[in-house]
Amino acid sequence: MRDTQGRLGRIFDLGGDTMGTSWSVRIVGPERFDAAAVRSGVERQLDHVIAQMSNWESESDISRFNRAPIGEWQPLPPEFWTVLRAGLNVAEASGGAFDPAIGQFVDHWGFGPGGQKAVSEVVSTMFPRAVSAPWRAIELRGDRGRRMADVALDFSGIAKGFAVDRVSLWLEEQGFPAHLVEIGGELRGQGVKPDGQPWWVDWEVPPGLSLLPVRFALYGLGVATSGDYRRWFQRDGVRISHSIDSRSGAPVVNGLASVTVLHEQAMMADAWATALMVLGLEQGLTLATQQDLAVLMVRREGVHARDYMSPAFAAMLD
Repeated sequence: MRDTQGRLGRIFDLGGDTMGTSWSVRIVGPERFDAAAVRSGVERQLDHVIAQMSNWESESDISRFNRAPIGEWQPLPPEFWTVLRAGLNVAEASGGAFDPAIGQFVDHWGFGPGGQKAVSEVVSTMFPRAVSAPWRAIELRGDRGRRMADVALDFSGIAKGFAVDRVSLWLEEQGFPAHLVEIGGELRGQGVKPDGQPWWVDWEVPPGLSLLPVRFALYGLGVATSGDYRRWFQRDGVRISHSIDSRSGAPVVNGLASVTVLHEQAMMADAWATALMVLGLEQGLTLATQQDLAVLMVRREGVHARDYMSPAFAAMLD
């Protein structure tokens, strides 16, 4: 990339904290790059997502939606509606393995705003559900939505990916078409670096596992990984993972260490990584193949591990 005076652009690195994790951007820009202005703009985009989709903010749109009377229609901001619609679509396609209305389960197992709870008495039991398939209790009509039963939205499996996409779009609108955006391990790459190379990214190998490295190019692509090592705690000798299956009401225990998904939208990569993590290896690979998703899955096999690729992922490495 060249600036308006013909000089090669440079890569500028910015970063900070957001959404309980960190963010970073790598931007190809001219020598006279206003880092402070770009940083401020990125943070505004992230704050906008938090104001709509954070369950940790009592006055966010999602918190107010979850407090609204059952059956009462609520106006939804466009971004909120986009994420909810996408989440419901993935829920339907995955048979509920991804569920954007999983909030009560998240809270029950100690991964919500209330933090870890004394779960020793419930780690081996299912959540006492009043609603089967919580996502089906959410209705959309036009730009409005409502809960038809006592369920709670939780976008923790999709909001980071959406935020990545939003920051990427904003950078492009500001005249920076070549960039790499990362939030909590979810990424999206656009354009190429000054040397003409795409944004090469190393696959996130689950800690403690010996697997061959994989590198792929993010050229108009997003990538997200869901893993049993990211958010978990141990109680009474039981490992409690944040990946929760709303169909059973309990954290998944299926041997999968991680699921990585490549997609044109980081938001969709994020949601699908969660869904496939819940489904497990066999069902997950079958669905990934049906959906033509580029997926890399890792299953723990005793003290070892093995990776499995969907046909679409394998084709990207050829």
